[in-house]
Amino acid sequence: MKNLRKKYLGDKAFYKMLVAITLPIVVQNGITNFVNLLDNIMVGQTGTEQMSGVAVANQLIFVFNICIFGIVSGAGIFGAQFYGSRNQEGFRNTFRIKLLYGALAAVAGILIFWFFGESLISLYLHGEGESGDVASTLFYGNQYLRIMLVGLPAFVLTQAYTSSLREMGRTVLPMRAGIVAILVNMVLNYVLIFGKFGAPVLGVAGAAIATVVSRFAEALVVVSSVHANAGEYPFIQDAYRTLKVPVELQKKVLRKGSPLILNEAMWACGMAVLSQCYSTRGLAVVAGINISSTIFNVFNVLYLALGNAVGIIVGQLLGAGKMEEAKEVDTRLIIVSMLSCLVLGSLMILAAPWFPRIYNTTEEVRGLATSFIITLAVMMPFQAFCHTCYFTLRSGGQTIITMLFDSVYVWVVCIPVARLLTGHTDWTITVVYFLCQALDLGKCAVGLFFLKKGLWIRNIVSES
Repeated sequence: MKNLRKKYLGDKAFYKMLVAITLPIVVQNGITNFVNLLDNIMVGQTGTEQMSGVAVANQLIFVFNICIFGIVSGAGIFGAQFYGSRNQEGFRNTFRIKLLYGALAAVAGILIFWFFGESLISLYLHGEGESGDVASTLFYGNQYLRIMLVGLPAFVLTQAYTSSLREMGRTVLPMRAGIVAILVNMVLNYVLIFGKFGAPVLGVAGAAIATVVSRFAEALVVVSSVHANAGEYPFIQDAYRTLKVPVELQKKVLRKGSPLILNEAMWACGMAVLSQCYSTRGLAVVAGINISSTIFNVFNVLYLALGNAVGIIVGQLLGAGKMEEAKEVDTRLIIVSMLSCLVLGSLMILAAPWFPRIYNTTEEVRGLATSFIITLAVMMPFQAFCHTCYFTLRSGGQTIITMLFDSVYVWVVCIPVARLLTGHTDWTITVVYFLCQALDLGKCAVGLFFLKKGLWIRNIVSES
């Protein structure tokens, strides 16, 4: 029994290593999501239309953010293994790739949202009535989106630096920078949304300005700290001496990373399409999903951090050639993630009835939000399993399989089912939402199959 517990749950040394890596990520993401919750509540106090407009705009920004995550992750597969094999120049070049391709993505994102943002927001707005006015929601959403575009370059720069730090296992600095950004955002939100301390009442525009300023504050802390302590972060030494990256490495990163970048873009777009499917049932559904996803983001920080831990720890072990240890650590991380989500999901169910009452919205919206929160809580352990499977497959460079498991599943299974149920049945949205979320059970089965095959147990640095 003791040997089984050590094999599947780990020993003190395992948890010491795990806490050192995940705790700063949990703290940073936890505080970020808690402040986002407060921001959401602040905007929600101004009205349902404002809250729904910001929710839709953030859905579009989310697609951009996930695409950037795909870019830094594609290079990061090599970054973690280069670091594990002590190849500093290789690690430095992966950082340059993140900067270059991230900058291109930022330009593309700004152009798309500036010229087509209003049309994209309109796709989510259906129906009139007590739950909101479509024209007002469109106005507030587009106002928020256009201001947010100013902060996209700062977000890209921050992600290039923090992803490289995390691949080194250095998660404290990103946490500190995140906390600074959070405090700036929280204070400015209060001042600018409600017009405190002599400031004008800006509402939705104030929320966007606060977020943009916080993005630049975070970038300033990370960039200045890394350059001021270059001895601790040797990858930054001579990083800007040239932005040229060996063509051969670019080809390898693109070959392995392109499916991952494509996967992130397809997955994010898939989530946006799913939200659009639900939105056809009315603005009350948009508002209800916004409330439920806000509290879910507070509760899911642990399993998201454990997914990052898989990418860091398992990636480094594979890069160092420790295949059996990588397999054992991965199993423990998956088990820890699922068990923790059983507890967190139970707490979320307890919070479901009262949390929507904080918002200044209708009883219809509150009732929908409660049912959506319960559904997300029930499915949380299964989502945790899928999340750790994703990072496991990715850590070994199995990006094609990762794409099949992740985004292709969304487009081939989840979206057609959601389209069918929302557009061709008279079932209530609560039933439809639960059935669509339950499709993750099939994804779990696919993930388990790929894990057992063991195709991810590879050292792609030495193979390259």
